[in-house]
Amino acid sequence: MRELLIHSMFFGAVLSLAAYEAGLLLKKKFRLAILNPLLIGTACVMAVLLLLKVDYQHYHESARYISYLLTPATVCLAVPLYRQIELLRKNLKAVACGITAGVLASLLSVFLLAKLFALSHEQYVTLLPKSITTAIGMGISEELGGIEAITVAVIIITGILGNVIAEFVCKAFRIQDPIAKGLAIGSASHAIGTAKAMEMGQIEGAMSSLAIAVAGLITVPGASVFAKLM
Repeated sequence: MRELLIHSMFFGAVLSLAAYEAGLLLKKKFRLAILNPLLIGTACVMAVLLLLKVDYQHYHESARYISYLLTPATVCLAVPLYRQIELLRKNLKAVACGITAGVLASLLSVFLLAKLFALSHEQYVTLLPKSITTAIGMGISEELGGIEAITVAVIIITGILGNVIAEFVCKAFRIQDPIAKGLAIGSASHAIGTAKAMEMGQIEGAMSSLAIAVAGLITVPGASVFAKLM
């Protein structure tokens, strides 16, 4: 059975979708923020791979078909933004300042924590792109001499954490403006956080979608500057 699964063309894709569906069912039933579908799905996939002793490379080869959907899914994030284009025009300066502040906060926090824990330069630049989408983050990590695999893991963890605590943070700091919520979530936790923003409202989702793209573009030169500080 193990050999059959390893050599199956769709084992990874089916396992990933089934694990995510299990996460969705748990989230709908218990309605707890910690039961994030992506978090549950990741844990289920890891458990199955360990149980069946399936090498990650074999899993990746059969799960790569899902990654083909990443680009069109990202492009679709422009739809809610288009619907709120007039709102964006009216608040353009505030939006620009908000996203820039979010990017600087992310880069500065990594710098301070790297200093605090005496991380090496390689470890430091690996963490710099933690709050942007995976495609851009991997490129930045590679260019700066970081460890791409760890960068991907950190980006995913950041996104899941943002998705889980987004509503709590907004309530704790009494952030009520939907534009502010969306920009904060998108610039801090990219597409995974944006999924939560879309659940919170159309404006939150639109602003979060915008923040993903703009934060990624600002982080490219920003990470290069911060990389020279350590």
